[in-house]
Amino acid sequence: MKTLDVITIGRAGVDLYGAQIGGRLEDMGSFRKYIGGSPTNIACGTARLGLRSGLITRVGDEHMGRFLREQLGREGVDLRGVTTDPERLTALVLLGIRDEEQFPLIFYRENCADMALCEADIDEALIAETRSVVATGTHLSHPRTEAAVLKALRLARETGARTALDIDYRPNLWGLSGHGDGENRFIESAAVTARLQAHLGLFDLIVGTEEEFHIAGGSTDTVAALRAARAVSAATLVCKRGAAGAVAFAGEIPDSLDDGVSGPGFPIEVFNVLGAGDGFFSGLLRGWLEGEDWPKALEYANACGALAVSRHGCTPAYPSRAELDFFLARGVIRPDLRNDADLEQIHWSTNRARRGLPDWSDIRIFAFDHRMQLEQMEGFTPEKGGAFKELCLQAAQRVQAGRPGYGILCDDRIGRRALHAASGSGLWVGRPCEWPGSRPLTLEPALGADCGGLEAWAREDVVKVLCFCHPGDDPATRAAQEATVRRLFEAARRNDLEFLLEIIPSKVGPVDADTTPTLIRQFYAAGIFPDWWKLEPMATRAEWARACVAIEEHDPHSRGIVVLGLDAPEAELAASFRAAAAFPLVRGFAVGRTIFGEVARAWMTGALGDAAAVEEMARRYVRLAGLWDTARAAAKEA
Repeated sequence: MKTLDVITIGRAGVDLYGAQIGGRLEDMGSFRKYIGGSPTNIACGTARLGLRSGLITRVGDEHMGRFLREQLGREGVDLRGVTTDPERLTALVLLGIRDEEQFPLIFYRENCADMALCEADIDEALIAETRSVVATGTHLSHPRTEAAVLKALRLARETGARTALDIDYRPNLWGLSGHGDGENRFIESAAVTARLQAHLGLFDLIVGTEEEFHIAGGSTDTVAALRAARAVSAATLVCKRGAAGAVAFAGEIPDSLDDGVSGPGFPIEVFNVLGAGDGFFSGLLRGWLEGEDWPKALEYANACGALAVSRHGCTPAYPSRAELDFFLARGVIRPDLRNDADLEQIHWSTNRARRGLPDWSDIRIFAFDHRMQLEQMEGFTPEKGGAFKELCLQAAQRVQAGRPGYGILCDDRIGRRALHAASGSGLWVGRPCEWPGSRPLTLEPALGADCGGLEAWAREDVVKVLCFCHPGDDPATRAAQEATVRRLFEAARRNDLEFLLEIIPSKVGPVDADTTPTLIRQFYAAGIFPDWWKLEPMATRAEWARACVAIEEHDPHSRGIVVLGLDAPEAELAASFRAAAAFPLVRGFAVGRTIFGEVARAWMTGALGDAAAVEEMARRYVRLAGLWDTARAAAKEA
């Protein structure tokens, strides 16, 4: 049973990418952390394109190794071949983008975990499950890793899997240049050529740049190098030519590269060449493994490479299948693809789960991000408010009990300790940004005028903002509020944070079935695409249907809607749940005062102790979750 389409073998590390563009690596002031390493990138790139991907490598038993494991899992990569090495550290790479041709980088790979890969790490049963095995050149550079790769290739042949090689030549990693020469892509070496040529015959597909075929073929004349590779291998040879695209040679090598099979290219602006080859290979594998002809496979590859060179980072830049299909159908609108708003929205929304949050199809959120309501309670002090929010978190975690599908809304001003304690707990975590009760909307001062404070937020936090708005707002009020929301939304995107927009029109004016859909469309028209919507409870299915249509016609990949509570009694919320649960786009609820309101008032005055407060809030939270689950189950059955 072939449960996997591709398994890649080799490097796995953490890329620390300089955030400043155009400067020296020496002058970088901050870095962004991504997964890296050619086979790791390819495993993720193919997973994004819908292939069932696995990876064989080693990572360290430390924070970076755990980061790789967790992120690979979010990318949908099979982890059975990823071994944790208790003795070695995960590899690191520090790199920058100087311009479209220069990319200074430093490899930290001395005795790193992935270079300890050995034959014992190659599981025969796992190899038997895949349709193809992809090796990369670096792991042919050392006898121990070479033996592991050769075992995997032998098993692939025995089990009917296809084999592919990404030459992936890094002279630095073959010991041919110093630590400061990581950017170097080619140094002649008869020893490296001999090592590669000894194994080229094991592959059905070999991919490389012209320089990489120069080392594989032992000649700086590309045609001669390709002919040398052909002399020892019957593989289809795919030569990447940068802006000139790529060509495939399934048989004899002609006198000119232009006579090879090619696919259409894309006239785009090059922003970052690092990782482009791995994106290219991912697209090529989609075509190769799905039985496309070489022109179509190369079209996929060229498109994935074009998208990769247009963005920051390697793996984060790779497209989803929906994004690639959209790009191929629509074409290039502007050459700087990272500034193409429609394309970037699809890139964000279809890769959203891979940025750290699971696919929350059902979510029950305990909202205790309230500030003004607590501050107005008898007995409140900031210290007591913070302590109470820690009790709220305890109640939430008691109900969660390690299960998915539960979350909290908690602020940083009163609830900082609870907010930080929730990080990494498995809870969905939302965090408010609005100044309580403000209209026109004003943001919390700690965010800064440009919302730069979001840079310090945990990457799992969801940016939440509440806007009191109504279709009847005067133009000046509407424009001011939309500008504030958009400023916050754009800052959230810059910082890879999901965005939740809560709208409450009933506190502004009378509402009817068209009020909420009209507001939703207005915010989309203003260029604001929330990941989440938080909407007032509506009594009828017709009202919910109109709201869902307004979202889906603008953003078919929306995370969805959560129903807010507005301190409503349980019976009223239950009726709203029954109406809302019929719509898959409504994911659940985010309710606060119905759970904690009475408890907080009693606790603040000393009428209720800590344990009793936690117990009562947990009981109410469980009841609401049960009401939602019952409504959802009934809707599914109907």
